[in-house]
Amino acid sequence: MAKWTPFPHAGQYHYDAAQLKKHWARLHTGDAEPLPKDAKVLQAWTHFHNGEFQEAAQLGLAAGGAGVTAANKATAIYANYLEKKEKTRLELFMQVAEQAQAQAQEDPDNANAWYWNAYALGRYSQGISVAKALAQGLGSKIRESLEKAIALAPAHADAHIALGAFHAEVIDKVGALIGGMTYGAKKDKGLKLFQEALRLNPDSAIAMIEYANALVMLEGDRKMREATALYEKAAASKPQDAMEQLDVDLARAELEE
Repeated sequence: MAKWTPFPHAGQYHYDAAQLKKHWARLHTGDAEPLPKDAKVLQAWTHFHNGEFQEAAQLGLAAGGAGVTAANKATAIYANYLEKKEKTRLELFMQVAEQAQAQAQEDPDNANAWYWNAYALGRYSQGISVAKALAQGLGSKIRESLEKAIALAPAHADAHIALGAFHAEVIDKVGALIGGMTYGAKKDKGLKLFQEALRLNPDSAIAMIEYANALVMLEGDRKMREATALYEKAAASKPQDAMEQLDVDLARAELEE
């Protein structure tokens, strides 16, 4: 495996197993992942929260079971924020989608197996163009996987964000009429999903960012002020781990442009 681009704030986060157990509920408000019983899986998660994404992915896959979720999250977050080569990014997203699909087949009650399958396919779709992905039939797969994740874990804030983004992206690319008739995408439903995500996880910078993006996609320039305020709030958030740091960095970079 090629060496991954390092986390740009290396050494900023220093979780060990004991600290991670103590802060688990806060750090996993977004994905509703249960605290693992396996020490190796917990170790994979410590690497993830400290920004050691490649180590988290390798250890999680080696541990198997719940460790696959840690590996999928580490790989997907790395690909989304840090991988510089587009071809490699898309390959990593497809790797996560396939691993998560296999995990969902083996453990159909695992909400995060469905979630990471949908997240990876969604990011892959953005990479190849949403219109092309819809033509390949990925839209229905993404929506169905996210709906399963929410049905299994109603407090899964991140699944609400992703499903809200699905509604917004589809309507933005193919219009409200075709989006609604062909893909079940609805503006009101999408906006409500973001509102619910922020109710479940009010400190989520990525929820604020994605909600802001959706407002502009669905409502245009008249929501620009509200969208900017959401970005400013996200940029002012206090990250608690490496992933949240990358979300805040994203918000700050967008505001500087």
